[in-house]
Amino acid sequence: MEETVLKGGKLITGETYDVAFKDNKITQVAPSIDTKNKKVINIDGKFISAGWIDDHVHCFEKMSLYYDFPDQVGVEKGVTTVIDAGTTGAENITDFYQLAKKARTNVFAMVNISKTGIVEQDELADLTKVKEELVTKAIQGLPEFIVGIKARMSKTVIGDNGITPLALAKKIQEKNHHIPLMVHIGSAPPELNETLSLMEKGDVLTHCFNGKSNGILNSNTNEIKDFAKQAYDKGVVFDIGHGTDSFNFNVAEVALKEGIKAKSISTDIYIRNRKNGPVYDMGTTLEKLHVTGYSWGEIIEKITVAPADNFNLSAKGKLEVGYDADVTVFDFISGEKELTDSNGFTRNTNEQIQPFKTVIGGQVYDN
Repeated sequence: MEETVLKGGKLITGETYDVAFKDNKITQVAPSIDTKNKKVINIDGKFISAGWIDDHVHCFEKMSLYYDFPDQVGVEKGVTTVIDAGTTGAENITDFYQLAKKARTNVFAMVNISKTGIVEQDELADLTKVKEELVTKAIQGLPEFIVGIKARMSKTVIGDNGITPLALAKKIQEKNHHIPLMVHIGSAPPELNETLSLMEKGDVLTHCFNGKSNGILNSNTNEIKDFAKQAYDKGVVFDIGHGTDSFNFNVAEVALKEGIKAKSISTDIYIRNRKNGPVYDMGTTLEKLHVTGYSWGEIIEKITVAPADNFNLSAKGKLEVGYDADVTVFDFISGEKELTDSNGFTRNTNEQIQPFKTVIGGQVYDN
C-alpha cells in the first residue's frame, strides 16, 4: 500500500494539519507534509481528528431485542470503532465475533455477565445464567475482541436479585485482571447509591444523565445527589449512553453547572432509535452535548482519547505516529435543527457536525 496523505485539514483548535498513513498505521503528522511519491487526498480545510469511537452500541444483527449492523452505526456515520455493550454473553459472543470480522468498522465487544446476553430484557433475573467460568473462558478465548464486561442494573433486568448481579460482576472483573466494567443504570431497584457504592475508579457508569428518579439528579432540589458527586470524585467514569430512554437535557445541564462532566460520549444506538430517534447517529448526540455547554474541543476528546483510555485501546484515539490509521474528517454546517432528548424535551442548534470521510485501517470511505 502506498503512503497516503490527508492534505489541508485542521484540528478542532484551528491549526492546519496533514496526516499520512501506510499499512494501517499513521506515519507522519505535521502542519505540512511533503506529498512527493505519495497519494494525496485534499480535504480542503475540513476538520480532522482521530477516528471517532462509540463505546456503547448494540450491533449483533442476529438478536431481536437490541440489534443493528456495525457499518450502519459505524463507518457510515463517521465512526471508526464501535464497542458493543453486552448484547451477547458467553454462549453467543463467538458467533458475534465471526460476523463482526466482516465489517469495515472496527468492532469490539463487552461480554454480558449473563451467558445469553440480552435475548430477553431480564437477563439477570436468573442468576444461574451468571457463570464466572464461562465469562472467563470467553475473555480468554477472544482477547482481541472482548474489551470489557457489562452488567445492566435496573429493575426490568435484575428481577428480585437486587445488587447481587453487580457484586458477581465485580468478582468476575477481579478474576480477569480488572478488565473494564460498564454498568447500565435505570429505574430502581437497585437504588443508585447501592450501585455506585460497589463501583470503583475506572468503572464506567453508562446512562449517566438519564432523567429517571433513580438517576443522579434530585428532582426536588434540581441538584446533583451527594453520593453521585462522591462517585464522580472517586473516579467512576460517567458515560452518556444516550439511548431511547437515557439522556435528559436538564440533568446534563445541571451536572455541568455543578462541575460534573461526562468523560465519554456514546450513543447506545440500535436499529429502532437509529431509525426513529431520538438518537439517530453519533453526530446528533454530539450536537446535544454541545447545546448543553460542552465545547467542540472537549467533545472530540470524549469520542477519541477518552473511550480509547477507558477500554485500553492503546493504538487508537490519537493522531500520532504509530497509532492505527483511523481518522474522521468532518465539518460544521449552518442550519436550524431541533434536538430531542429521551424524555421529549427539545433544544435548537444552528451548528451541525457532519462527517465527510472516514478512514479505517488506512481505507478511505466517503460519507
